[in-house]
Amino acid sequence: MSKILLTGGAGYIGSHTAIEMLNAGYEIIVADNFSNSSKESLRRVEKITGKTIPFYQADITDKEQTEKIFEENDIAAVIHFAGLKSVGESVSCPVRYYKNNLLSSLNLLEVMEKHHVKKLVFSSSATVYGNPDHVPFDETMPVGVCTNPYGWTKQMSEQIFQDACVADKDLTVILLRYFNPVGAHESGTIGEAPNGTPNNLMPYISQVAVGTLKQLSVYGSDYPTHDGTGVRDYIHVVDLAKGHLAAIRYAETHTGTEIFNLGTGCGYSVLDMVKAFEKVNGVSVPYRIADRRPGDIASAYADPAKARDILGWQAEKTLEDMCRDTWKWQRQNPNGYNA
Repeated sequence: MSKILLTGGAGYIGSHTAIEMLNAGYEIIVADNFSNSSKESLRRVEKITGKTIPFYQADITDKEQTEKIFEENDIAAVIHFAGLKSVGESVSCPVRYYKNNLLSSLNLLEVMEKHHVKKLVFSSSATVYGNPDHVPFDETMPVGVCTNPYGWTKQMSEQIFQDACVADKDLTVILLRYFNPVGAHESGTIGEAPNGTPNNLMPYISQVAVGTLKQLSVYGSDYPTHDGTGVRDYIHVVDLAKGHLAAIRYAETHTGTEIFNLGTGCGYSVLDMVKAFEKVNGVSVPYRIADRRPGDIASAYADPAKARDILGWQAEKTLEDMCRDTWKWQRQNPNGYNA
């Protein structure tokens, strides 16, 4: 039986998507270099699903390693998660981000073409919209005015994939523009486990709540929002994973490029999230106001109507679910996947 390759499949979103794919009856292969993930996450996915996952410790920027995966397996489609993903880090290390994220996309396309694999779902980002003058963001809005190198790598990869689709009429590429994934699997056994101080809000909040970190830094309190802190569209990672399942099913019967926002359509500020986390979980999250981070914008949330209408997908989990599941994962795994 042909398989679905998940590049970066041991990471936060990849591991949750692996569960949804396996539970839906798909056979998968995972490739990951563990630069920001853990082999333990895959072991836990296998435990949750009761299924064994073929796995390659491989870097998609290495063409020979990528080639080996395709030579040894009958691959029907690829979900491309692999990539560096921190906005702040991309500002300080732009060359590393461009080299890693673009080379992996180019290598993947070349190897897919050689092996006649024609279906690709790409892990893109709402950062491609830059800082538009209105919200919500919908898929018809212009892109290419990104505010940070991470966003540019996603935008450039999108362009590469779209151009490849123009050249190859049999190729299908689904571009999924994520908003802000949070939460964890309801079992509390897999979740977000960043290296060092988290760049994303929810693991930062939960690590402060569990005592690993002293206090939360809230970057900017003078944005034009209801409380001065940045507003984002937070989506439960399990809902996001189900969006990939819907995209793969859509790709099976379509060709060309399609773009979908994966978000809830609701915007919450940083302080909204802090207060919700404290209320839902009965914990305290001390914070301090810090300077704005370079590359951040005031407000970003999705218009998710296209995904609902075409993919038949919409986010189902609530803000309370996001807070509760994040805290369950953090409490059970105060050191992430490190024992």
